[in-house]
Amino acid sequence: MLTIASYNIHRCVGTDFRQNAARVADVLRELDCDTIGLQEVDNQPGPRSESMQLQFLADALGMRSIAGNTLRRQDGHYGNALLTRRLVLSSRLHDISHGGHEPRGIIDAVLDVDGRAVRTITTHLGLWPAERRAQVMRLIELIGTSPPGMPLVVLGDFNEWFRFGRPLRWLHGLLGEPPLRRTFPAWRPFFALDRIWARPRHALRAISVFRSRSADRASDHLPLRAVIDFEAEISA
Repeated sequence: MLTIASYNIHRCVGTDFRQNAARVADVLRELDCDTIGLQEVDNQPGPRSESMQLQFLADALGMRSIAGNTLRRQDGHYGNALLTRRLVLSSRLHDISHGGHEPRGIIDAVLDVDGRAVRTITTHLGLWPAERRAQVMRLIELIGTSPPGMPLVVLGDFNEWFRFGRPLRWLHGLLGEPPLRRTFPAWRPFFALDRIWARPRHALRAISVFRSRSADRASDHLPLRAVIDFEAEISA
């Protein structure tokens, strides 16, 4: 059993335009997940909790962390991250940047989930349709390197505004179509930008948007939470 979430934390800037990493940490505690994929994590040197966000959140939750920085700057780095209480068996980063657009990447980790190796792929795709198509094609190539029987979770902010966009259709064809859950904008969710897939597809037992007083204010996205049971039998 794996409880997992995808959450674009928007540099810990909330709907009130205040940057508050402690508030994001509160949301992560409320989620009560053993693994969380994060997007838009900002890490700038400094003494404040808003400075080195990944370190602050990992320490606050007591979780292992994997940084997937996509923007590397003199004043700090920015990008994706994975927090987990599971043992990390391996991890790799993949650059899926396309053209002259903002750099994008994938965290590709194998976790020990109750003695079973589970490949967990976390990403944040680009804003432009051609960019996303190229990135999903690369993602599908990576998925194809997994042994057929290896459990797999794919999650992140896919920036696909339309339900029937080609990148989503390609992933649904490969991994099945999970229930649509709207996560953006946090104050009135209308778009399902954040997604979670599991393989085998029947392992995805529940998927929901997480709402609380903290979550409604902590970011411009709401977290997407899933329960995945790799021992589950196919429903009749």
